[in-house]
Amino acid sequence: MSTGSWLVRPASADARARVFCFPYSGAGASAFRAWPHTVGDVEICPVQFPGRENRLTEPHYGTYRRLAADLADGLGPALDRPYAFFGHCAGVLPAFEAAVVLSERGLPQPECLYVSGQLPPHDSARDRMLTMTEPELRADLESVVRGRGLEPWPDMIRMGLSVLLRDLDAAREYRRAEPIVVGFPIVVLHWRDDDEVSLDGLQGWRDYAESVEFRVVDGGHHDFMNASADLLHAVTSWR
Repeated sequence: MSTGSWLVRPASADARARVFCFPYSGAGASAFRAWPHTVGDVEICPVQFPGRENRLTEPHYGTYRRLAADLADGLGPALDRPYAFFGHCAGVLPAFEAAVVLSERGLPQPECLYVSGQLPPHDSARDRMLTMTEPELRADLESVVRGRGLEPWPDMIRMGLSVLLRDLDAAREYRRAEPIVVGFPIVVLHWRDDDEVSLDGLQGWRDYAESVEFRVVDGGHHDFMNASADLLHAVTSWR
């Protein structure tokens, strides 16, 4: 089984099921470094997009649809057993589009899509970051780094901002004019203290699947990185 550099560690042949985790704009798979490798019999598989971290020298993916097609190709060998997708913030969108591509190709679809803190595709243009200036984005990035207990060193911020700006270009280009209905359940996670995405703003996900469930979890917009027991239980409960 080879997934190239799409996964930060090789998928285990012993896993009974997998959850593939997609990072938000400007971030890489290290956003999931606090998550365990397994939860029960479910393997946690952080996904690494090109153009960041250990794939920094690779060309940026350009558009979500291109990324989705590449994800369907790259993750294919690891989709040989039941699996789910978890995406946080803008990471939800390429996860969703990859699932659509897999369906179009007649390949195994996820048994569940977990949406964390992200507006539905037809409302994605409302993302506040898409209208922020570069100085505002830099300040926001520094705030997030400090919030994780780290010092925002200039080189770190410069590199992170470079990735973020290219990711936001892809987010601006992405559009779905109206919802489409997919053949798998969607679980929408709203962070109780999220000051970026409201519970009302998430309601449009109801139009994307016959089965859409909403759950409120404790924490703020970036607290998915803490891998709380409640969150880990939520994203593996489809088993």
